[in-house]
Amino acid sequence: MSTSTTGVIVVLIASPQSASDKLARSLIESRLAACVNCMPGVRSTYRWEGKVEVDTEDLLVVKTTKEAFPRLEELVKKEHPYDVPEIIGMDVPVGSKDYLSWVKENVV
Repeated sequence: MSTSTTGVIVVLIASPQSASDKLARSLIESRLAACVNCMPGVRSTYRWEGKVEVDTEDLLVVKTTKEAFPRLEELVKKEHPYDVPEIIGMDVPVGSKDYLSWVKENVV
């Protein structure tokens, strides 16, 4: 297990179910993510334009690098159907050395 700064991050992106597969594929094909897990059926409650909304969405869990985040954010903003998509990156402080290396090898 690696215990130093890994440079790997996990990015959470909520997406309408109709757009999730295309967005996940774009992230992988552009080499901005090594892996994208799609968790369907997440119910989101949020405030938008002064109203409380409830929607069923997919949650994309994206494994990438901190270095690639700005380009990933740009792609998501371009391809995501929402005006203000959720794009939240979190550091991965520890993890399997082999897996972290694989993420870094597959993100450019």
